[in-house]
Amino acid sequence: MKITGVIAEYNPFHNGHKAMLEQCRKDGADGIVAVMSGNFVQRGSVAIMDKRSRAAAALRGGADLVVELPVPWATATAEVFADGGIAILHAIGCVDTLSFGAECADADLLKRAADAVLDPRVDEAIKQELTGGISYPAARSAAVSSVYDPELAGILDGPNNILAVEYIKALKKRHSDMDIRPVLRMGTGHDTLTPTDEFASASTLRILMERGDPAAFEFMPPESVEEFEKQRSIGRAPVRVEESERAILSRLRLLSKEDIRRAPDVSEGLENRIFNAIQAATSLEELYDIIKTRRYAGSRIRRIITALVLGITAEDRAQPVPYIRVLGFNETGREILREAGKTAALPLITKLAKMEELPENARHIFALECRATDLYNLATPRILPCGTEFCEEMVMI
Repeated sequence: MKITGVIAEYNPFHNGHKAMLEQCRKDGADGIVAVMSGNFVQRGSVAIMDKRSRAAAALRGGADLVVELPVPWATATAEVFADGGIAILHAIGCVDTLSFGAECADADLLKRAADAVLDPRVDEAIKQELTGGISYPAARSAAVSSVYDPELAGILDGPNNILAVEYIKALKKRHSDMDIRPVLRMGTGHDTLTPTDEFASASTLRILMERGDPAAFEFMPPESVEEFEKQRSIGRAPVRVEESERAILSRLRLLSKEDIRRAPDVSEGLENRIFNAIQAATSLEELYDIIKTRRYAGSRIRRIITALVLGITAEDRAQPVPYIRVLGFNETGREILREAGKTAALPLITKLAKMEELPENARHIFALECRATDLYNLATPRILPCGTEFCEEMVMI
């Protein structure tokens, strides 16, 4: 069986995602494994609907097996997000190909960009660029441009290209022989708010779905629409971080500077700026606005705040992903799981009781996952109790 892996958020699962999975089939995939973010996603916020509903939409839309990217990696920078996803696909042991959407479909050019980013000369140039007070992405692009050429640096301008480069870096780090298959990203850009005839960005769809605008459904497969409508009918979607704003602000106001210092990506005295902003802010948007600067982009600040709310530390992200947790599968996915049972280099979790048998570090990561779900349940239209992580079953299609 030829198995292709993808790393995604499916927030929500839309026509572009379905088209990519169809392309994987055309490229010869007999089975598709999706590593998917859980209830919190990389932009530093809650997913529009819960992970099992999104997993169900993905399985009905073309995936065969959906496994979870644990929350410390799902809410991280592109580098850490990509490394976590690749760690899981590599550990499964039977995934042959990595497929991903990108603004550039030239695999060799993306590999060259990855090599450039790994070049020690570029690393030194980045440090020099950062002294000018610019953001890290801008510094990296300028460094690649100066050491190599502007064309190669231009690859790092596309958000999907950036993830592609990070995927390649993560594969190199593990000496993986997994093939890569970039797919030209179709339709609108990552955060573009203007749809095309067939495709719209996930950002656009979330805005429409939060407003209750059915126009979003024109850009989503029926199976994804059905999952969303089912969750909406029982008060579990759309999930909006604003619903739990007071709870988040109260949690942040309990933190000390030392608590903030331990969070990922907090350096150079940033904890003081964050601490003072927390004391002054009366809304999340005001908090982000007070903290962000030319050097500290809004996306970085949102991720830091999410880590603080969830109790994720730099140490949590420094450790390897400790397990492979299954969210759902179909019949083909069942076959992949049987094969993975022979090849997996990490514990394959299909029953939560097995978590108790894992080392303390793995149980700690799962405890963070449970905490994330409990806090996510405050952002649903109908507030849900704690402990639903233990009540929800795997999705079987």
